[in-house]
Amino acid sequence: MSQFRLLHTMLRVYDLEKSLDFYTRLLGMKLLRRNDYEGGRFTLAFVGYGDEKDTAVLELTHNWDQAEPYEIGTAYGHIALGVPDIYATCEQLAKEGVKIPRPPGPMKHGTTVIAFIEDPDGYKVELIETK
Repeated sequence: MSQFRLLHTMLRVYDLEKSLDFYTRLLGMKLLRRNDYEGGRFTLAFVGYGDEKDTAVLELTHNWDQAEPYEIGTAYGHIALGVPDIYATCEQLAKEGVKIPRPPGPMKHGTTVIAFIEDPDGYKVELIETK
């Protein structure tokens, strides 16, 4: 058994408050910690569904002097979240103005029900129904 453990995934975000609202209020994560680093002119905010000692979390990095939104690039894929009722979740997120580029439905080559949404920076988040 490995002694390694996934700790976090880091995303650079343009508007920290919008991102915190998206991940906490809309997706139900908790703000676990937030630290400003005046000397480096950045803030780190960690969000997740459980304590960092047990659960992998997201690190949102906000560089204070970033003048324009980040480019996603061609290597980034997505974050995946399990949700109990994907149709109700997407309906609620749509009411909040969240972009849903791939509405809920079965996978193209399978039966798992998925959807894709975008966070305020355009990062893709896959929702997977976990009934």
